[in-house]
Amino acid sequence: MIPLQQSKLFHIAENWFHQQEWKPFPFQKETWKAFLDGKHGLLNAPTGSGKTYALWFPIVLNYIKNNPDYKTKHRKGLKAIWITPLRALSQEIKQSAERITQDLETQMTVGIRTGDTSTAERARQKKSMPDLLITTPESLQLLLSSKGYDKVFKNCSAIVIDEWHELLGSKRGVQMELGLSRLKTICKDLRIWGISATIGNLEQACEVLLGPSSTELENSILVRANLNKKITVKSIIPKQMETFPWRGHLGLRLLEDVVPIINKSKTTLLFTNTRGQCEIWFQKILEKHPEYAGEIAMHHGSINKDTRLWVEQAIRNESLKAVVCTSSLDLGVDFAPVETVVQIGGPKGVARFLQRAGRSGHRPGKESVIYFLPTHAMELIEASAMQKAVLNAAVEDRIPYLNSYDVLIQYLTTLAVSDGFYPEEIFHEVKQTFCYQTLTEETWQWLLNFLVLGSQSLKTYDEYKKVEVVPDGKFKVNNLTIARRHRFQIGTIVGDASLSVRYQKGGYIGTIEESFISKLSPGDVFTFAGRNLEFIRIKGMTAQVKNSSKRSNKIPSWMGGRLSFSAKMSELLRQELYSAELESKVQSPEIRSLQPMFTKQREESIVPQPNQFLIETFKTNDGYHHIFYPFEGRAIHEGMSSLLAYRISLLSPITCSLAFNDYGFELLSDREIDIQEVLDNNLFTPEYMLSDLQKSLNSNEMARRKFRDIAVISGMVFTGYPEKGVKMKHLQSSSQLLFDVFKDFEDDNLLYQQAFIETFEHQLEEGRLRLALERIMNQDIVWKKCQNPTPFSFPIITDRLREKLSNEKLADRIKRMTKILTK
Repeated sequence: MIPLQQSKLFHIAENWFHQQEWKPFPFQKETWKAFLDGKHGLLNAPTGSGKTYALWFPIVLNYIKNNPDYKTKHRKGLKAIWITPLRALSQEIKQSAERITQDLETQMTVGIRTGDTSTAERARQKKSMPDLLITTPESLQLLLSSKGYDKVFKNCSAIVIDEWHELLGSKRGVQMELGLSRLKTICKDLRIWGISATIGNLEQACEVLLGPSSTELENSILVRANLNKKITVKSIIPKQMETFPWRGHLGLRLLEDVVPIINKSKTTLLFTNTRGQCEIWFQKILEKHPEYAGEIAMHHGSINKDTRLWVEQAIRNESLKAVVCTSSLDLGVDFAPVETVVQIGGPKGVARFLQRAGRSGHRPGKESVIYFLPTHAMELIEASAMQKAVLNAAVEDRIPYLNSYDVLIQYLTTLAVSDGFYPEEIFHEVKQTFCYQTLTEETWQWLLNFLVLGSQSLKTYDEYKKVEVVPDGKFKVNNLTIARRHRFQIGTIVGDASLSVRYQKGGYIGTIEESFISKLSPGDVFTFAGRNLEFIRIKGMTAQVKNSSKRSNKIPSWMGGRLSFSAKMSELLRQELYSAELESKVQSPEIRSLQPMFTKQREESIVPQPNQFLIETFKTNDGYHHIFYPFEGRAIHEGMSSLLAYRISLLSPITCSLAFNDYGFELLSDREIDIQEVLDNNLFTPEYMLSDLQKSLNSNEMARRKFRDIAVISGMVFTGYPEKGVKMKHLQSSSQLLFDVFKDFEDDNLLYQQAFIETFEHQLEEGRLRLALERIMNQDIVWKKCQNPTPFSFPIITDRLREKLSNEKLADRIKRMTKILTK
């Protein structure tokens, strides 16, 4: 059987495009050629540019090339895997693949395997795998935990990792690196391809995907789409500008400005940053505009699968005018009817903003339109920064993880659960990955001992001994309970324990975190999934509810709701802020609209310039306020405020409470801090930063929280079976117990040490903090002794009140404060 020539294959593809009245882009043809030439690669292409067809096509053409009788004979078995980070994307990707396979009469089957796949469908796949499989990183690991997985994968000729920039820089990316290291060995003719939006470190992204100094990297190509997609950013500027901004009303006062935008578009996506904000906006739009009933929907990750799928389909059918959503619709879903996107509140990162903008005009050559709706005045500076980011095609780096031992332990247990593994073979594979390239024999031995004995200090407890070494040296899990528990816990996303929300009679609504439900009493009413629900009781891992006619302002909040600025976003924000002092003709409309706020700021203080670092001090009934403005984002300010408070306490004993937002941080104390002494003693120096941070932050407490995730991922703590989960407080206490054991008896334990490394490198972004301190050291420090709070300080001091007051009381208190300050 002679394989078809490349020119004939190209003709098949181009003919198909011609029938759709399309024309393939040069980057699509370049990808087809590289793939058919046996190359690996990374495709860099913007959202809505046809990247799915750039890789499904060569996969199908490669099958046609090797099977010229493809129309009459079908060779069953898995031929390609498409990895997607979001389940919401899988249906779309499947439709694209089926369009090609059916139009070309290939008889190839396409299947999906994610957390949403039914048990019956999984059983069918076990008997006969589809030719093309769409799955997630977690589901791929689950397949690796099944017996005889090598036979399932052995004829797989391609794996595509979609939205690679989203996985890179997370433990899911590490999970993917390990999965690929295994597949490279068992699939003899495997081509590895990633698809990524534009990021700053594309070359490194390719290296992480294929493995540093690997033969795959040597035989790879980076394909850039080079399509100039037009993105238009329009700010919704309030007619009446607040002089003292505060984060509280979630932008709802601009709701009526959004209505005309919804009315003039086929379909509008309204992106919020949190699921709680999503619920509130959905509820308020319907409250003010009941005529939208049936034409507006809501979409976020905690709503049940059927509702999510219904919403996605309804967007495609053009039966919805608007959808209020979160990042659950951020990536790759191709919704042609979406004309307009509204971003509610600052997206905190350039990449996220561009990704969301790309949801509109999701067709090659179409313009994307995104409106920016500020939730308070300061966010208009972010809006202005986003305009510049789009104009200058700003890009951000994604920093890959190194030495995530918890993920490696989980992966090795997965292999031991399936067919078992020989350490020398797997060590060689693991060492080829980017994450574990510096893995030593000594560390490897420690990890193997951990699997078999459960670490030095736990070796007397049988529950931590999961893996056995059989006589021929193979590492294997023979205990069925351990294997079952492990399969339930595969994954690297660890959140608060979630409870199902169901009607008393059984209808499933979605999931809410335990921390919210635990604060409710029977009879309490809360709003979730667009409904007012009365809480009845918790039964097992289910919160039972019934519909209620009562109104409620209790909205679930989810962990991880408060995003921090990315490094690029901080830099762009500072540049925009500095433009406030320029002539108005060179300012953006957003900065011009903020002039009343800047004027008020100058009455008490200054608007800082590029060479200035601002400190403000003033006294109120709450105490002495000392406010610092690095404009570096919450994560950096958390570390910097603790560091500074610790260093001040060394000069003179003082107790401070800390508050921070994306713009600055506050030290509030019962007596005045001598700022001159702070400056004279050079307290912003990056020298000794790490050791001071460790002392200042109660780093033990932060590492203890981080260790909970590590303990879950590595399998030391079991989160429970579905419907029979372990309560979060029990999970926390189990992991804390282990943490204390390691602290007292085994402080060289690699997982214990990892908790501290991750706290500093990922949570506090130690590298960025150092750079911020170096920048401040080179600026002129301007200390302003103010009589009253300034517009810049107002969001920080009002955020502190939020913890003490309900929303209504907070709004009243802020109204009174604003009245006094604007006299």
